[in-house]
Amino acid sequence: QVQLVESGGGLVQAGGSLRLSCAASERTLNMGWFRQRPGKEREFVAAITRSAGTPYYADSVKERFTISRNNAQNTVYLQMNSLKPEDTAAYYCAAGRYFTSGYYSAMSYNYWGQGTQVTVSA
Repeated sequence: QVQLVESGGGLVQAGGSLRLSCAASERTLNMGWFRQRPGKEREFVAAITRSAGTPYYADSVKERFTISRNNAQNTVYLQMNSLKPEDTAAYYCAAGRYFTSGYYSAMSYNYWGQGTQVTVSA
């Protein structure tokens, strides 16, 4: 069973930055970040492939968020800049072996972290 441990959430003012981290118990996995805003369904934020490290982003976070990974430490990061109040959500790290339903689909991920809250004040 793969375990994912997230950290780095918190409260920040609009325009500020936060970096989320997710430590995985295995290295050879595609990794992703999803978020769930109050009253909304969970949505894709960003993903990165296991070997080439190719990143993918939701349109709403492109140019503001950067996903990266350190394979030596089995850790993936989400650098979030220019944060907006609408970025307020619980952020979840996810891992999967294959993008069977696409990198943007929660169905492609077999393992999930417990979530970390990000709150952006206006």
